[in-house]
Amino acid sequence: MSYLFKEKAYRIRVCLLLIADIIMINMCSFLALLVRFDFRFSAIDEGYLNNAIAYSPINTLTIVFILWVYRLYASVWTYASVSELKKIVFATGTNFVVQVVGMHKIFNKPMPRSYYIIYALFLLLALMCLRFAYRAMRMFRRQYTSSNATNVLIVGAGQAGLMLAKEIQASTYLDKKLIGFIDDNRNKKGKYLMGIPILGNRYDIADIVGKHSIDEIYVAIPSLDKAQLKEILNICSETGAKVKSLPGVYQLVNGEVSISKLRNVQIEDLLGRDTISVDMSEIGGSITGKTVLVTGGGGSIGSELSRQIAGYRPKELIIVDIYENNAYEIQQELKRKYADKLKLTTLIASVRNTHRMESIFEKYRPDIVFHAAAHKHVPLMEDSPCEAIKNNVFGTYKTAMAAGKYGAKRFVLISTDKAVNPTNIMGASKRLCEMIVQYLDKKYETEYVAVRFGNVLGSNGSVIPLFKKQIEEGGPVTVTHKEIIRYFMTIPEAVSLVLQAGTYAKGGEIFVLDMGEPVKIDTLARNLIRLSGYEPDIDIKIEYTGLRPGEKLYEELLMDEEGMQETANKLIHIGKPIDMDYESFIDGLMELKSACEMDISDNMIKEKVKSLVPTYILKK
Repeated sequence: MSYLFKEKAYRIRVCLLLIADIIMINMCSFLALLVRFDFRFSAIDEGYLNNAIAYSPINTLTIVFILWVYRLYASVWTYASVSELKKIVFATGTNFVVQVVGMHKIFNKPMPRSYYIIYALFLLLALMCLRFAYRAMRMFRRQYTSSNATNVLIVGAGQAGLMLAKEIQASTYLDKKLIGFIDDNRNKKGKYLMGIPILGNRYDIADIVGKHSIDEIYVAIPSLDKAQLKEILNICSETGAKVKSLPGVYQLVNGEVSISKLRNVQIEDLLGRDTISVDMSEIGGSITGKTVLVTGGGGSIGSELSRQIAGYRPKELIIVDIYENNAYEIQQELKRKYADKLKLTTLIASVRNTHRMESIFEKYRPDIVFHAAAHKHVPLMEDSPCEAIKNNVFGTYKTAMAAGKYGAKRFVLISTDKAVNPTNIMGASKRLCEMIVQYLDKKYETEYVAVRFGNVLGSNGSVIPLFKKQIEEGGPVTVTHKEIIRYFMTIPEAVSLVLQAGTYAKGGEIFVLDMGEPVKIDTLARNLIRLSGYEPDIDIKIEYTGLRPGEKLYEELLMDEEGMQETANKLIHIGKPIDMDYESFIDGLMELKSACEMDISDNMIKEKVKSLVPTYILKK
C-alpha cells in the first residue's frame, strides 16, 4: 500500500510540473516579445504576435518532448545538483535550434532575431526556478523553521564536509539543522558554503558550541593524520556535544561519504598516532606452506594471531586452547571465511599437561609455534600465585620443551611489559618465561624468542570494555589512580608486529614493540565519558579506587641492563639477553615446580620467584 501511495504521489508531482512547464513556456514567449519591443504592447507587430500564437502548440509539444528526452521529468528534484542544471541548459539550447529552424524554415513563421535569444534565456530561467524551487523551499524550512532539530556543526569545509552538508540539507529523515562549518584555512573564515557560514577554526569550537547550542559535531576530514585528529577530538570532547567522525580517506575515493558512514569516535582515535603497518611480504615468506601452532588460540591475542596467520596460506594451522567456547568461535569464523582453502585443526588441551602437549607436537610436528596461552589478570594472579606459576611458567616450559624435542623451527613467546622490573606475580611469571626461552635456545636447535608489548585495546580484561560497560550502567567509572599511565596498541597492530618480529628471530632475543606515547588512564576515561555524550563527574562519576595489589603507576618495556638494538622495522627493537647462570636457574626452576606441586603458601611461592627473578619487586 505504501508503494502505491508513493507511486501516486510521484505521478501527481510530474503532472503538476508538466502543467507548470506548459504555462511557463507560453508566458516566456509573450515576455520575450514584450522585452523585444521595450515593454510596449502596442508596439508589437501584429504579424509577430500571430506567428507566436500560431506556433505556440508546436513549440509547447516540442519543448515538453525535449525535456522528456533529457529525463527532466524523471529527476529527483529534492537532490537536484549541477547534473540537472546541465540538462536544463542543453534542453534549452536544443530547443533554441529547433525553434529557429521550425519557425523560419519549416512553418514560415519568422520572428525578430533577438526574440529567440531572449526567449531562450527566459525559458532557461523559468525551468531552473521551477525545478530548484522545491529543494530551496525544503532547505529553507529545515534550516529556519525546524524547532526540534538537532543542531549540527561540521568540522571540515572540504569535499567530505560539503557532501555531508548536502545530505543533511536534502534528507527528509534527518531531523538535523546544520549551523555552520569549522575549518583551519584562514581564507575560508567568514565565507559561506551552500549558504552555511564557516564560523572559525578548531580553536573556536568550544565558543561556537556554546553560542549556537550545538548538539552534535561531525568531524569530516578523512585525510587527517592521527595526531591532528586526536587534538580536534580532544577539543570536541570538552564541549559536551556528541562527536562522530568519518572513518578514512578511502570513503572519499569510493564516493561513500554520507551520514551512514559516520561512526561514533573510538577511543583508538585519541591515541594520537597512525595505524602501524608492517611488511607483509616478510611475514608471508616465513609462514606460507608451514605448519603453525598457536596456543591460547581462542583468546584475544591468540585468535587474532590465528586470523592473520590463516591469511598467509599456511600448510596447516593448529589452534590449541583449554576453553572450548573460544576455540569453537575462532574455528567457525575461519571455516566460514576460508572453507576448504585452509587446513585447520582445533584442539582442546592444557599447556600444563606434559603428555598432551608432547603427543600434539609428536603428531603434527609444527614448524612455528606462537605461545599465547597465559593467565594475565594481575589482581587475580596476585591472589592465586601458584596457579600463575603453574600455567604461565611451567605451561611455557612444557610447550617450549616439546617444540625443541620435536624439531620446531621457531618458538615465539608472547610476553608483556609487566615482565620488566615486575611488581606483581603475573609480570614475574612472564619474566620467568622469557628466561626459559633464553635457556632453551641454548639447549635446542629451535629458535626461541620472546615478543614484549603493553596493553592492547579491546583484549579480554582491557580497561576500555570495562569503562564502556560502566558508562552504559550510569557509572561510576573506576580508575585505580589519577596518575596511572599505560601504553596502548590495537590487537591487530600488536599481532602483525609479533608476526614480523618472528621473521627476525635468530634465537634468544627479546623483541620489544614500540607502543608509541603512553596514555594517562584518567584522561582516557574522561574522554570516553565525553564522547559518549556525558560530562565527567557530573553525569558520570569517576572513582579512584587505589592501586591494586602488584599494580604499577607506569609500565616499562626494557630493563636498564638490556640495552636496545634496532631491526629493519623501526617499531621493533631487540633487548640484549641478560647473562645468567643456566644451571642454577634450572635448579631453582625445578625447586619452584616442586613448591607449586606441594601447594605451599602464597608468600613462599613469591619468595622463591624472587630468588629466580632479582628484578621482581616483592612488596611485603
